[in-house]
Amino acid sequence: MKKVGFFQSIHLKFVLIYMLLILLAMQIIGIYFVGELEKRLLDNFQTSLTKRTDLLAYNLRGEFSKEREKDDPIGVATQKLLKSFISGPNDDVQEVQFIDENSRVLATSNSSNQAAIGRKTNDLRVKQALVSGNAPEPKMEQNAEGERIQVNVVPLIVEEKTKGVIYITASMEDVYGQMKEINQIFATGTVIALIVTAGLGILLAQTITRPISDMRRQAMEMAKGNYSRKVKVYGYDEIGQLALAFNNLSKKLLQARASTESERRKLTSVLSHMTDGVIATDRKGRIILLNDPAEKMLNVSRETALDQQILEMLGIEEEYTLDQLFQEPDSVLLDFSTRDEPYILRASFSVIQKDTGKVNGLIAVLYDVTEQEKIDRERREFVANVSHELRTPLTTMRSYLEALSDGAWQDENIAPNFLSVAQDETERMIRLVNDLLQLSKMDSTEYRLMKDWVEFTEFFSNIIDRFEMSKEQNVSFKRAYSKKSRFMEIDEDKITQVLYNIISNALKYSPEGGTITYRLRERADMLEISISDQGIGIPKENVDKIFDRFYRVEKARSRRMGGTGLGLAIAKEMIKAHGGDIWAKSEEGKGTTIYFTLPLGKEQEDDWE
Repeated sequence: MKKVGFFQSIHLKFVLIYMLLILLAMQIIGIYFVGELEKRLLDNFQTSLTKRTDLLAYNLRGEFSKEREKDDPIGVATQKLLKSFISGPNDDVQEVQFIDENSRVLATSNSSNQAAIGRKTNDLRVKQALVSGNAPEPKMEQNAEGERIQVNVVPLIVEEKTKGVIYITASMEDVYGQMKEINQIFATGTVIALIVTAGLGILLAQTITRPISDMRRQAMEMAKGNYSRKVKVYGYDEIGQLALAFNNLSKKLLQARASTESERRKLTSVLSHMTDGVIATDRKGRIILLNDPAEKMLNVSRETALDQQILEMLGIEEEYTLDQLFQEPDSVLLDFSTRDEPYILRASFSVIQKDTGKVNGLIAVLYDVTEQEKIDRERREFVANVSHELRTPLTTMRSYLEALSDGAWQDENIAPNFLSVAQDETERMIRLVNDLLQLSKMDSTEYRLMKDWVEFTEFFSNIIDRFEMSKEQNVSFKRAYSKKSRFMEIDEDKITQVLYNIISNALKYSPEGGTITYRLRERADMLEISISDQGIGIPKENVDKIFDRFYRVEKARSRRMGGTGLGLAIAKEMIKAHGGDIWAKSEEGKGTTIYFTLPLGKEQEDDWE
């Protein structure tokens, strides 16, 4: 399982969520508090400025109500009142002007702006106040230095007549400076609160994440198959109850796994020790299980076979449907034979059903019946061959005997010939029956070899000498082997019969003037004997079949030469009984070589020396 990083952990998420909640709460409180504070400060600023303006207006009304002498003009008195309106350099009011009813500046509190006295102003709000006699709403704007200022225009009403307006310019930087300081204080408090919150959040998150982390580790151990570990219970709240439930789940899973594992081992043991192939499918016919013998029989891997349709895997989709298989048909033969090798399986099907009777799948059991089918076929061929081999001489004998019984025995020229043919056919049948009895004995489990120690080189040479002295064809013998002594334990009569069969065949099929070559080669602990002729040879596709019973390359010629088709089959059984092997190599038109091996007995050499 992938390791959880710090920035992905639930611990950090708890702390961040806690901090974000506090930050959100502080921001909401801050927005509301600052907004209300700003509103209150602005209201207080406006109220204070209004009261001072009202006081200034009251004093100006008093001056305009007086009777004035020539040496005491209203402008001088107004100038004095305006200068006294500003309390000092720290006053928020920057400048106060009095503008008469003709829109001319009559007086100003700013000593550096005395040039403005007597000038006519074009301020629209001043004109509105002079015309209407009502004070417009205070206006917020910026001066040339970029300071935020408030401009108030208040009309001066004396005896219901507008004598002019008081034009006040007041700086609001102190108000906003206070707001800035308050915001800084609030931001500092928020940071301190977040730091404290982070510490508390870490402690709080640990109380929650510690048991969760413990349960996570337990889940990872369970995924690895370790159910013995227990989750520590830190309390009996919801998380504690979850930990108890987790421990109980581990216990139940351990018991269930032990039970399942026991059943699985039993099933695996049964399936693995079965010699037959087993395939299980779901209700849709998809393969969900197959054992090793089934893999070998079908020559597929388990990964390839799983989820495949059983009809396609067995190659019977054209003959059967899935519903037909659910009806449990008789066993089905599956022919996977190739041109060179037979391979036949038998499949038996049974249905898997739930307790409710609903079909849940299918079980197919595969049996390899290749040998059985091969034996049945060989038995049928054997019976047919024996019948054919016996019928031919019997038919010939019956024909000649019928001719003799009809009077041919009285003919001195024909009768001896007929009797000779009948005698030859009788001897042929006797040879056939003897060969069959020989094979029957060798197939019997009670068959025993009469072995004895023989010096094979001399033994082999003596048999060749017999054939060389009795041969009638113009065929030469070539002995391509050394006279080295070679000792082995063999049944002398049986190996003699093997050599007689092989050499007789070589003589039969050797042409006039041909050569038969005899060789002996030592191969590790085996002696390889080979006999080569220069006959017509055997077609390549038939070389491996010449050791089968009743097999003949040229049946007519073999029968004419007196062969039964069992000589090499008998030789094969005898060589195998000695622990050796026999095979042939041939090339059409050039000849055939028969090879066979026998085990050497080196441990007995000292006894013979």
